[in-house]
Amino acid sequence: MPESAVTVSRDNQRSRWIKLSTTILLRWVAILGQSAAVLVAVQFYNLRLELELIIFAIGISVAGNLVAMFVFPKNERLSEKQNTAMILFDLLQLLLLLFFTGGLNNPFAVLVIAPVAISATSLPVRYTLSLGVIAIVAVTLLANYNYPLLTEQGFILRVPNIFIFGNWTAIVISMLFLSFYSRKVTVEVNDMSDALFATQMALTREQKLTDLGGVVAAAAHELGTPLATIKLASSELMDELKDKKELLEDAILIRDQADRCRDILQSMGQAGKDDQHMRNAPA
Repeated sequence: MPESAVTVSRDNQRSRWIKLSTTILLRWVAILGQSAAVLVAVQFYNLRLELELIIFAIGISVAGNLVAMFVFPKNERLSEKQNTAMILFDLLQLLLLLFFTGGLNNPFAVLVIAPVAISATSLPVRYTLSLGVIAIVAVTLLANYNYPLLTEQGFILRVPNIFIFGNWTAIVISMLFLSFYSRKVTVEVNDMSDALFATQMALTREQKLTDLGGVVAAAAHELGTPLATIKLASSELMDELKDKKELLEDAILIRDQADRCRDILQSMGQAGKDDQHMRNAPA
């Protein structure tokens, strides 16, 4: 198989490493975490939240999970576009929930970093950049536009603008740094995986060639004497049949075919020496 075809095959396999069931499980964990945070805020801190809107936002995530569970096969592996769509869905759902719960006044706003950082480990750069731009624009809007957090007495919980700017800066810088770091680590891991794959392929081919060499050596040993006998006998026949042209041609043909069998056995023994895969195997 050509090297380019092998590379494309590995890229296609890598794009489908993530199972849908894993994404569904992580989303259920996020739903439970969001629900628990809302419950604590209402029951223990007596915050007046827009519960109808919050339930709507969490319900979108629940509905998305249920659709994924019943529409797609259980062991479905996501393609690049499907994985991007799933991460984008989770990002938008989180942004909507933050919009209903104070924007950057909400300490959980830092979770916006997670979808972008995850995309850097599993998606091509162009998709990660797109998600990053969406996240940064949305965080910027959340800094100024959101439903305020209200106490039981109706007071607005709002941090000073300098802290809002600090939160925005921290989120953006953390998003960029973690995405870059995650991407670099992922690329190095993938490079190592490719090197191990190439080494394994080379070792497998070497084993096959070694086995083939043993078979060829045994065949050459077993057939060497009969071929030599055939060649000797055909040479003697050629000397005796010089006056009989038709029979002489048959004797010559027998000798030539014996030589050809010998050459085939020798060429089979040299088959692995010029193997391109062995030459290109990593040191």
